[in-house]
Amino acid sequence: MNAPCQRLARAATLCAAITLAACTQALKFSKDDSATVLSYQTINAPNPAEPGSFAVRTMYYGSGTDRNRPEFKDSVAYKTKSVDVSPYASIAPAQAADRKKFWGFDLKAAPINARVWYPEGPGPFPLVLVVHGNHNPQDFSDPGYDYLGELLASRGFILASLDENWINGALRGENEGRAWVMLKHLEYWKRWNDSSAGPMSHKVDMTNIAMMGHSRGGEAAAISAAFNKLKYYPDDAKQKFDFNFAIKSVVAIAPVDGQYTPASKPTPVSNVNYLLMHGSHDGDVSTAVGMRQYDRLQFTDGQPHFKAMVFMYRANHGQWNTVWQNKDNGPRSGRNLELRALVPIEDQRTMGKLVISGFLEATLHGKSEYLPMFRDHRTAGRWYPKSMYTTRFQESGYRALAEYEDDVDLTSGQPGVTIDSDSLASWKENVIPFRGRGTDNQQTNAAWIGWNNRIAGPDTMRTGRPASYSLTLSDSLVRALAPGARSAVYLSVALTKEKPGPRAVPRDTAKRDTSKAAVEARRKAAADSAKRAPKPPKPNPAADTLPIDFSVEFVDSDGNSARMPISRYGVVRRPLDVYLYRRAGRDEQRFQNIFEYVPQTFVLPLADFSGATGGFQPSKLRAIRLVFDKTVRGAIILDDIGISPTMDPIYLAAPVP
Repeated sequence: MNAPCQRLARAATLCAAITLAACTQALKFSKDDSATVLSYQTINAPNPAEPGSFAVRTMYYGSGTDRNRPEFKDSVAYKTKSVDVSPYASIAPAQAADRKKFWGFDLKAAPINARVWYPEGPGPFPLVLVVHGNHNPQDFSDPGYDYLGELLASRGFILASLDENWINGALRGENEGRAWVMLKHLEYWKRWNDSSAGPMSHKVDMTNIAMMGHSRGGEAAAISAAFNKLKYYPDDAKQKFDFNFAIKSVVAIAPVDGQYTPASKPTPVSNVNYLLMHGSHDGDVSTAVGMRQYDRLQFTDGQPHFKAMVFMYRANHGQWNTVWQNKDNGPRSGRNLELRALVPIEDQRTMGKLVISGFLEATLHGKSEYLPMFRDHRTAGRWYPKSMYTTRFQESGYRALAEYEDDVDLTSGQPGVTIDSDSLASWKENVIPFRGRGTDNQQTNAAWIGWNNRIAGPDTMRTGRPASYSLTLSDSLVRALAPGARSAVYLSVALTKEKPGPRAVPRDTAKRDTSKAAVEARRKAAADSAKRAPKPPKPNPAADTLPIDFSVEFVDSDGNSARMPISRYGVVRRPLDVYLYRRAGRDEQRFQNIFEYVPQTFVLPLADFSGATGGFQPSKLRAIRLVFDKTVRGAIILDDIGISPTMDPIYLAAPVP
């Protein structure tokens, strides 16, 4: 390049840098409370994110003919036959020829390939399948869960990372294909385990299986659990299913939801343990849509199950995969996304190892000592990397008292539950929105409650009786629930940014003297009071970043009551602001909110309240009341109020101080 051209190039580069700098917004974060919230540790067990005692071995299985993946050609311990995925996925004709030219096959002859980490020893060991999501198909995604493979194999699990790169790219409506292929992998695992020879002979515990997926793979893992119990493909009865594997658990890492809708309905999943993970700064699946699948999942078989969600502040989409790294929207991520806002890669993967390993230890190895970390993540606070987490939890004994889905009557909950309030500033029921565009929402309703205990007028410090919101249980419902010392009440809360105004001055109900002299006296008294009134306090911006607190009061049928602050059971944190993009103003243009409403689940053991003063008896529980006596004003979204009549004692042990 000659000198003039070099000068022009340098000038263009400098101009671009100046333009980008001018448009780049300053880093913005919500105030970090992890130094306090994560300062406890009440679980007395080994850290599940640390390696276990097993030596780790690896192997590959696959077609033995793969032209692009030598590990699935020359290094396979087992050879597999191709499968026809075309009934469950399709490729536009314009793409089909190019894809076949690269891969050497089409969807009618898709391979069953995977890399495996497994423990040395006779077993049998639980089996975990993990599948990646959509990504550049030539930037192979399956090696990206190596850190999970090494950890889980050392702790006595077999992990197979499935190769579905050939279904990646510009496809749409293929997630049922991803799920169906996962189940075809299980057919091979059963065959190898039942055989009398080979490295997996009688080594696999086929009664303890987990399906795990990331991004589109996260939805596919849930779909596979639904397909596993069906006799036919919902969209075409000519495709018969005969799977019926013992899938006990599903893990969804930043999943999509609704890309497959069987019979035009959201995918129903039931009677499996379910773990959802999502990051606030996800630049790909930028709305935590997996919460819809979390809400839909039901427990109906009377067996012990639980579901949990962990939402990590400043985590992104790709850092849970060592291939994807932080490129959530492709190679241009560094130009568009604010990568400086992300947690360190190792912190995000440590969180993934901790939560996934703890979940699988609890659900496949039966190690109940890890259950409390899902009920209240503060019980494992020192294991978590320093960030802020919002968690949801529900177990199979849960019985709903109010879920706000069935009618438009504000005063009714589930059958046998009546609802009332006192002195609220606002009270309605409405759907919970996502941060995403337009009308995108969580497809679940909640109560929206606001309060302000301050009374309007010149004396701005005057407050009235604390506002409250109450649920009253009928006698027949109490008898059916049979609450006791092992029972616990659930409720889920998300703060909003609403700031309700003060209450109106209470009207004087006594007959007022309307004579001219009386009116003049009242006017003069009001004027004198205004002169003496203290000046209104200046707004304190820091107050709007602090958590709020309120009391939960339980009342029994004898009128005895006991109160505890909600802060004893977790933090009621204000919405966590998220700015994904480098360019100033783009977040506000793209999203309806710059935060996600993720309700935090609080689990309140009745035994805590029976030990308080007041003589409250859990077996006679009659009312649950939220008393807004700790913070003068605020607004919350309240959902999923319920009770677990007989919680496992492990959940109730060693409460966080």
